[in-house]
Amino acid sequence: MQLPPFRLERYFARHEFTAPHLLCASDGQSLSVGELLALVPGAAEGLGHVHLGYTDSKGASALRQAIASLYTTIEPEDVLVHVGAEEAIFTFMTAALAPGDTLVVTTPCYQSLSDVARSVGCRVSPWGCDPAWGFAPDMAELPALLSGPAKALTVNFPHNPTGYLPTPETFAAMVGLAAEQGVRVFSDEVYRFSEAEGVATLPAACDLDPRAVSLGVLSKSFGLPGLRVGWVCCRDREFLARMASVKDYLSICGSAPSEYLAVCALTAREAILDRLNRLLAQNRRLLSDFFLARSDLFHFAAPRGGLTAFPGLRHGTADDFCQALLAAAGVLLLPGSLYGETWAKHFRIGFGRADFAENLERLAVFCQNWLPGPGNQSA
Repeated sequence: MQLPPFRLERYFARHEFTAPHLLCASDGQSLSVGELLALVPGAAEGLGHVHLGYTDSKGASALRQAIASLYTTIEPEDVLVHVGAEEAIFTFMTAALAPGDTLVVTTPCYQSLSDVARSVGCRVSPWGCDPAWGFAPDMAELPALLSGPAKALTVNFPHNPTGYLPTPETFAAMVGLAAEQGVRVFSDEVYRFSEAEGVATLPAACDLDPRAVSLGVLSKSFGLPGLRVGWVCCRDREFLARMASVKDYLSICGSAPSEYLAVCALTAREAILDRLNRLLAQNRRLLSDFFLARSDLFHFAAPRGGLTAFPGLRHGTADDFCQALLAAAGVLLLPGSLYGETWAKHFRIGFGRADFAENLERLAVFCQNWLPGPGNQSA
């Protein structure tokens, strides 16, 4: 297996901890350990008793029980805990695919959702999200893509980076079409529970189809990326065991303190999600007002879920725009070219953090001096 450089992660490695102001983060506002422990009576004392030995490779029993409670058909034995979501993506692709197989994937996408499969020797068929339709993929294209024949369908809703979210009926139709063709669904659901006001939370793919694999993590909607706790849920326990066998070559098992704190987070999930969703509601209004007032500069589709949006420039490239913004105002956006040259006019903006309003104001000041057209220089 020969993996290519991870463009987005290399971009963050270069800028995330040196840029003064991040406006492209994909995670929600985080908590300190003390703030998290304060949400659960007795948790601080319990942390002091955590044993620092090896942990169960499947994940701690209490953690798998807490994760299972997020779903309607899942038992703790249907859960496999990972170190973050990235490890889970790798274990799925390695367990599910073989050289010559075809993977269908919603596009644009987080690079590992496509490139791990390519590195295995698979053919990747993109299922494009159309900006003209609010980034909805064309359901009419899906039957032909699946009958390729495809081995797996990877979907991501709420979608990163666009914020697109189908209706529950449309999502069920996607999963149903795949099931009819014998195609296993890998559903990246890391932004679940961050839907816009009035937008329904999708059912989990693993609750709709026993062969489907749902991916979750505490990094995004829960705002706890420092815990590095992710998971997959699947009622096909034979396949889950194959994923566990791949994990034996990676982390083997998780961190005992992280898994303990993850149980605390899921115990206090209503308070944590309520806190984030209040912040998201405020930031979404600011986001929409900002781009609608600047329709001469940008194309914009309001996100229906998630913590990111994917505006497009009417003139010039996002690489030039993002570079000039960083140099002039110290504000970091994510150019769409990192998702492929098709998206070179787009950029990712994140609105899940508490400093969003002040960073958006910095972007507003920059836009006053931005000159659309050749060169796209700041005056």
